[in-house]
Amino acid sequence: MKRVLLASKVLPWLFGAALMLLSGCSAVTLTNLTSSSIPENPSGIYTFTLRVVKNFDNVQDGSISARIVVDGQTFPMRRSTISPDVFEFEYQLPAGRNAVAYYYLVQYGTPNQSETYTGVMQAKIENRYVLSLEANRGPVGSSVGIVGRGFSPRDVINLDGSPARTVFASSSALSFFVPPLPSDHNYNVTLNGLANSPVGTFHIDPTAVTASPASLALAPGEKVPLTFTLATPAPSGGILLDVTTDAPDSVIMPEVLVPQGQTSINVVVEGGKPGSGNLFLKGYGSPDLVIPVTVSGK
Repeated sequence: MKRVLLASKVLPWLFGAALMLLSGCSAVTLTNLTSSSIPENPSGIYTFTLRVVKNFDNVQDGSISARIVVDGQTFPMRRSTISPDVFEFEYQLPAGRNAVAYYYLVQYGTPNQSETYTGVMQAKIENRYVLSLEANRGPVGSSVGIVGRGFSPRDVINLDGSPARTVFASSSALSFFVPPLPSDHNYNVTLNGLANSPVGTFHIDPTAVTASPASLALAPGEKVPLTFTLATPAPSGGILLDVTTDAPDSVIMPEVLVPQGQTSINVVVEGGKPGSGNLFLKGYGSPDLVIPVTVSGK
């Protein structure tokens, strides 16, 4: 009777151990935490990260070790300070490379030493990428920076498909002025140029602008001041007031950019050829701001 009871206890354990050994990788779960697309960095050093979780109690604590095979070479991985289940390895990619293939090897004790491995994986080094918007809300005309790398002078920022005035400063510095779109709305921001890239979501806040005088009457060559006043101080980068006209031959005026922290700006409007029309400013309330202009002949 005792022998039967002993066998009834031992045989299921042996069966479970044999099943675990036959299934191999079921004893531990390997999860690759390395992205398939890695932003390029000046050092050319990239971190590969693996999580190893044991699935059975008889996998001995402290017996798990991990290695990475990259470019035909095998390197030991170190345990991360973030979690004992996470292993890391830093690899310096040779100059000129934009992709790397690799796989992981993991050894563990059950109590016999066993080994499992992942399939071959690839990571692409991206030299053009967008990380985020420097701000996610603001009024029409505000300047918003883009955090990223690999920008070009051909890049254009769009808000729900509407192009914004985009300023290229360098391959790592790009910004745009919020176009005159309806306020109190969220817009999907995309970067269109060599490729289309999602950037984030931007909320256009309402604000008001007034102009003084409310209308202009001048002669050809005559210059008169025109003041634009904001309801609140201009944010970092200033606010670009995109003033347009239906009488371009009659009205000569500079670009209107309210400096950061200021609430108003004075510009000089010069009369051109005789004619009449309007100055328009959209996006600062409803209805749009309209300034009638008349240029009379001498």
